[in-house]
Amino acid sequence: MYVLGIETSCDETGVAIYHPEKGIMADLLYSQVKMHSEYGGVVPELASRDHIRRLTPLIKGCLKKAALNSEDINGIAYTAGPGLMGALLVGATTARSLAWSWQIPAIAVHHMEGHLLAPMLENNPPEFPFVALLVSGGHTLLVRVDNIGQYSILGESLDDAAGEAFDKTAKMLGLGYPGGPKVSALAELGEPRFNFPRPMTNRPGLDFSFSGLKTFTMNTLNSTDKTSQDKADVAYAFQTATAETIAIKCRRALQQTGFKRLVIAGGVSANKQIRESLQVMVEKENALLYFPRLSYCTDNGAMIAYTGCQRLLAGQQESLEIFAKPRWPINELPRI
Repeated sequence: MYVLGIETSCDETGVAIYHPEKGIMADLLYSQVKMHSEYGGVVPELASRDHIRRLTPLIKGCLKKAALNSEDINGIAYTAGPGLMGALLVGATTARSLAWSWQIPAIAVHHMEGHLLAPMLENNPPEFPFVALLVSGGHTLLVRVDNIGQYSILGESLDDAAGEAFDKTAKMLGLGYPGGPKVSALAELGEPRFNFPRPMTNRPGLDFSFSGLKTFTMNTLNSTDKTSQDKADVAYAFQTATAETIAIKCRRALQQTGFKRLVIAGGVSANKQIRESLQVMVEKENALLYFPRLSYCTDNGAMIAYTGCQRLLAGQQESLEIFAKPRWPINELPRI
């Protein structure tokens, strides 16, 4: 079964073709970062228009790269949410239209389920069950994963997601968009001069909160002369506090579930210090850490193609309805 995956949830247009035995046959991505950086963040209308321009050429490119024709494709998977409504509709309408024309099934995929299952594309995928940490610009979730579609939310952010906090910290430091990689690069030049709080770690539970940390960062920065070294030291303190907070919550989740496998996925999972903090933690817990390759941490078509393929193989079917859901809790997904 060859499955075409389409990802258009935000500011990256991703297309890939997956086969359950042959793996990823083709994987192409176009990033809108350069366009949105001029505005300091994603402009939804511009994102939607750019998806329209890029999607068809990327689909044709994937078919050519995989040496396949449209007649070879057995199913289409597309991101239906969460995400920007206009951007989601570009992928949804394209996928449904092609599926109707090619007389094959199309299936709506949950964006965060795609991230959650991205490590399954690696040579050493995790076995079920496991705890998953999903960290991106819009989400920070701790999820108990018993199987595909069997998800229980253990904890989530009560305000800003971790990625959002990185982006807002970057703006404070005058680093521009996207913030995460720039804060991380600046933190490499910082010294352990400031001691930032680890929010919500002094109370039980697995929920996150990063708005207070963001405010503490702003107040600390304003108390300095805002020299280059001041900014680097603040970036270091912010990133360290975020990484250690995440590690503390993940340790609690492993202890609460009794699981010995932790998956980290989503755009923020590419952060080097967060990975290192989690690796130190899992070693102490006698557990294992899994994460996707860097190219599969950010939005991509490969994770959508894989996830859709698993659901199609399990017999999941959907109507011809064009489905897009900007807000879509992951625990509402059907089991397979």
